[in-house]
Amino acid sequence: MSTDAITLRAVSRQYGTGDGTVTGLDGVTLGFPRGSFTAVMGPSGSGKSTLLQCAAGLDRPTSGSVRVGGTELAGLSERRLTLLRRDRIGFVFQAFNLLPSLTAEQNVALPLRLAGRRPSRARVREALDRVGLADRARHHPGELSGGQQQRVALARALITRPEVLFGDEPTGALDSRTGREVLRLLRDMVDQDGRTVVMVTHDPVAAACADRVVFLVDGRLTGELDGADAGRIAARMTGLEGAAC
Repeated sequence: MSTDAITLRAVSRQYGTGDGTVTGLDGVTLGFPRGSFTAVMGPSGSGKSTLLQCAAGLDRPTSGSVRVGGTELAGLSERRLTLLRRDRIGFVFQAFNLLPSLTAEQNVALPLRLAGRRPSRARVREALDRVGLADRARHHPGELSGGQQQRVALARALITRPEVLFGDEPTGALDSRTGREVLRLLRDMVDQDGRTVVMVTHDPVAAACADRVVFLVDGRLTGELDGADAGRIAARMTGLEGAAC
């Protein structure tokens, strides 16, 4: 069995045709080891979100191979791809994407209900308790702070017990204190549960919580740092942004 939870080989993604073609990814080969925490960084327009979307099966690459564990995504029908995302992958975004008319526990239970499964209250409460919000189960999103809403979104992602959790700027809308709380939860998912976390971020402090940081410029990998602190990460980003000007 591969040691990578997600593997990309020579993945490219173009948008448009002819003179209007825009390259989002350009021949990216990259693995995300099981039980690891990877941050993805780069200047604006470098392809970070495109990389996440292709790796998560939200977008199909123009060429190349994406594998989730031993499953090649290219050959899957839309229905099978949807089932794979539902059963094996979790998502957390900068916008919390909670339904305002549902309570916290109803939002958490939603992925299982959409899958035609009836979630037990104990399982839902367990997910909320994991993110420290068991006492907010009956609250609606409008009654919760931004940090609490993001933790509900994390509990919703965890309810299906995914192998891989993707985060697209998951702390981008949070203040520093609540951002640290969310990062600690992500770190615990790796260290305690053995899950794989892949997080797109612009914040060197957030990236320093990861095991490694990979850098993109113009859709291409330009290197990585392992176990780096925020200062080293910020210095690398400053260099990349200067080169992109």
